[in-house]
Amino acid sequence: MATVVYNDASVVLNSVDLSDHVKSVTLNYAAEMLDDTAMGDNTRSRKGGLKDWSIDISFHQDYAASEVDATLFSLVGSTFTCVLKPTIGAVSATNPSFSGTGILESYTPMSGAVGDLEEAPVSIQSASDLTRATS
Repeated sequence: MATVVYNDASVVLNSVDLSDHVKSVTLNYAAEMLDDTAMGDNTRSRKGGLKDWSIDISFHQDYAASEVDATLFSLVGSTFTCVLKPTIGAVSATNPSFSGTGILESYTPMSGAVGDLEEAPVSIQSASDLTRATS
């Protein structure tokens, strides 16, 4: 089984490649669990409901044109296309692309302590289905 060293994830938001500023990225994917337990059952029973996804990213802040702040500041509360890949390489069976329309729930333009690299964490919520492509 192949393992992955996570050191070159691809993060493209609103058609802007911000991969070179990513400190960490997490793609969350889940389904609501609906309880369909009925009288006479001895154990809870569930069915999968609506799916949900979100993305949490911590960027190294950059205020230059077409970089982190210029890309994200105006997107708070807006929808845009999100495309993530485990590596910057071409989409393949071993480097799938995950994409969907997200809405920027929160963006922290300034964060850090004296002597730290300034960080800019964001939280993106789903606004469409999440798709997975291998070609």
